[in-house]
Amino acid sequence: MKIAVNKRRSLWWGISSALLIIGIISMVISTFNPQIKAPLRPGLDFIGGTRLQLERDCTQPGNCDKPIDINAVREIAQARGLGDASIQLITDEETKQENGILIRSKDLSPEQRTQLENALAEKIGAFDPEKKSIDTVGPTLGRELFTSGLTALFLSLIGILVYLRIRFQWDYAVFAIVALFHDVLITIGVFSILGFFGVEVDSLFVVALLTIVGFSVNDTVVIYDRIRETAQIEKGRSITEIVDDAVDQTLARSINTTFTTMLTLFAIFLFGGETLKIFSLSLIVGFTMGAYSSIFIASTLLAWWRQRSEKGTPPPNTESVAT
Repeated sequence: MKIAVNKRRSLWWGISSALLIIGIISMVISTFNPQIKAPLRPGLDFIGGTRLQLERDCTQPGNCDKPIDINAVREIAQARGLGDASIQLITDEETKQENGILIRSKDLSPEQRTQLENALAEKIGAFDPEKKSIDTVGPTLGRELFTSGLTALFLSLIGILVYLRIRFQWDYAVFAIVALFHDVLITIGVFSILGFFGVEVDSLFVVALLTIVGFSVNDTVVIYDRIRETAQIEKGRSITEIVDDAVDQTLARSINTTFTTMLTLFAIFLFGGETLKIFSLSLIVGFTMGAYSSIFIASTLLAWWRQRSEKGTPPPNTESVAT
């Protein structure tokens, strides 16, 4: 069964455009959100500071009878000069009740943390010391991690562009990079939306983006390789037919590769713990979009450009020469 991707390329481009626009709008809204102030909700790795997680001790009688008043928590934080701190309620997985709080603020000294914890305990109830979690990252280290991550992503894209130019032609390389930007931007857009629900991105997210770039370009190279081989052998065929055949011939491989990879990623997402959950989710989104862009975006863009170039090429001179 032939897909004929070029016949419906307006549909594929429309879907991608809609996803990109939604993601960009979310990033703009997130940037102006006073609780986030960035396109994505940055984790402690990037902005530095202290993250304090506390959960009430429900073994004490009456300690968890009343729900936590988040406004009361904000008042206590503001009274200690932490008015710009990010405060979230945490749901207990066993009781399904919001018995914990997560506070992300500027760097706090041990004495400041103890004073804050005592004030909160007096207001909303005693906390379980075994479930207390404290993370601290300096702002300088956070900036270095962010800069290093962006640099690594930029250099990887440049390296891929150079490699594809050497192996193929400029138009192949350019549209492969366009597909990579497509995958990265949609993944960022999804996590920008998730940021409104408290999902933060950390240094592992940058690692995930680099992995997505490598996975996506691999599928694109396979399809482009088949297009180039077919174009060299069957020079009389139109580029749309060649691209459609190349996609059909490599479709099973692309789907099987993505599916088997997804099985592992879903296992990590479900059983890998909180640390790897966001990492695996970003890979699931990115790999899905990578397979989509390789099949429906990179290939159709190349066919469209080659068609456009062929139409602009003047026909050969067939005027006979008298002998």
